[in-house]
Amino acid sequence: MARKFLFMFVLVLSILTATARDYNVVEYGAKADTTVLSTKALQQAIDDCAKAGGGRVVVPTGPYKIGSIVLKSNVHLYLEHGATLYGSTDLKDYQPMKSDYVSLRTQTSTIQLIYADRVKNVVIDGLGTIDGRGRSFKKLSWNDEGITRPHLIRFIQSQDITVKDVTLRNSGCWMQHYLACDRVRIEDIKVFNRNNYNNDALDIDGCHEVIVKGIMADSDDDGITLKSTSPRLCEHIRISDCVISSHCNAVKLGTETNGGFRNINISGIVVKPSDDQQEKFFGQWTGTSALSLEIVDGGVLENVSAADFTVEGTESPIFIRLGNRGRGYRLREAGGTLSGKGNDDTITELIPVDHVGSIDGIRLENFQICHAGPVGCSITGLKGYPVRNVWLSNISIHHQGGVKASDLSAINEAIADEKEKAYPEATMWGNLPAKGFYLRHTRNVHFDNVTVLTEAPDARPDFVRDDAE
Repeated sequence: MARKFLFMFVLVLSILTATARDYNVVEYGAKADTTVLSTKALQQAIDDCAKAGGGRVVVPTGPYKIGSIVLKSNVHLYLEHGATLYGSTDLKDYQPMKSDYVSLRTQTSTIQLIYADRVKNVVIDGLGTIDGRGRSFKKLSWNDEGITRPHLIRFIQSQDITVKDVTLRNSGCWMQHYLACDRVRIEDIKVFNRNNYNNDALDIDGCHEVIVKGIMADSDDDGITLKSTSPRLCEHIRISDCVISSHCNAVKLGTETNGGFRNINISGIVVKPSDDQQEKFFGQWTGTSALSLEIVDGGVLENVSAADFTVEGTESPIFIRLGNRGRGYRLREAGGTLSGKGNDDTITELIPVDHVGSIDGIRLENFQICHAGPVGCSITGLKGYPVRNVWLSNISIHHQGGVKASDLSAINEAIADEKEKAYPEATMWGNLPAKGFYLRHTRNVHFDNVTVLTEAPDARPDFVRDDAE
C-alpha cells in the first residue's frame, strides 16, 4: 500500500513538473537590443504562461527594453545572469493601471514598469537586473510618484509573492511598493536607487506576514519603509540581516500611519553612509536616522522590537514620535466605495482622521552607533497622549558633540514648539536638549546600559526628561 501511494505521488509530481514549462521571451520576439521595445513579447510570454496554469518566463542574458508589463498568477519571472530589463525612457510606453484598492498615496491610476493586482504565487528572481532608468523622468509636482515618474515594481492585494536574488536599479520614484499584500518574501536582493526624488528602496504598505532578509540597499530616500496608507495595518513582519545606506531613514515605520504597525521584529541591521556621495535629493549626506518609529495619522504602533543594529553616521540615530498630523485617506474596494456612493470609477471623499494614535510597547537592544551627528535621539509624544512602555538596553552612542553652553538657550526655545502637526523627522527640532536621549510626554521608558560619548566637549546632559514618568 505504501509503495502504491509513493508511486502515485511521484507520478502526480512528475505530471505537475512536466506542465510547468519555460517560456523564453526571445522565442516570443524579444530582442537583446535597447533600441527595440520588447514589451509585447514579454507580456505575451507572461500571458501564455498564466493561461497554461503557470511556469517560468525566462529572460536570457542580454539587454532588453520594455514598457509596462503586468504579471499574472502562478508566473515565475526569471532573469538569467547577465540579463537586464531596461525601462523605456518614454512615458508613452507606460500603461496607467487602475486598481479597486485606493488609499492615501494611491491615485486612481498609476504607472510602473512591473505591475500586479490580485495575483497569487508570483516569483521574480534570478541573477539579472531590472533598471528603470528613472533619471529620465523629471519631478513635475509634489505628489507625482507613479503619475509622471514610474515605480519599478508594484504589487497590490496579492498573496504569496517572492522577490529574490535580483538587482533593482534606478526607479523613477519608489523602487518597489507592496500594498495590502499577504505572505510576501523579499530576500537577498540588491537595490540602488539614487537617481531621482522619492527614491525609497522598499515600501511595505498595509501588508501582513512579510519576511525581508538579506537586502543590500543604497537609496537617496528612505531604505526599508513600512507604511500604512489605509486602516489596514502592517503586521507580523520580520526584517533581518540587511545592509542599508540612505540619505534619509535606514529603517522607518511611517510616515503614513492611518492603520499603523503591530508585531514587527527587526534585527541584524548594518547602517552605513553611501559610497556614492556625489548627489543628494533629500535628507543628510550621512543619513537622517538609523531607526524611526512614527505614528502621526491616528494609527497604533505596538509590540515592535529592534535589535543588533550597527550604525555608522546618521544625524539622529533613534527617533520615536507620536504626533497628530492627522492626514486623512481615500479608499475604494471592489463593488464601489466604502460610503456606498458612486461606482467603480470613483473613490471616497477624503476620510478625516479625528483622533491621536498611540505608541505602546517598543524594545530596542544592542545598538552600536559611531560617527553620528550632534542632534541626539528623541522619544516624544503629546500632552495627554504619551509614548508608553519603551525598553532600551545595551546602546552605545558616539557622536560629533560640540554643543556649547551658550547654545542651550536657543535649543530650548526651539524645542518648546511641540510641532504637533508637523511632518515627523528626526532632525525636526535641530540639536536636542540632551546629547543622548530627549524624552517628552512619555510613560514607563526604561534605560539599561546606555552610554553616550562625544568627539568634542558637549554641554548637554545625557538625558533630559519633560513630562516623563
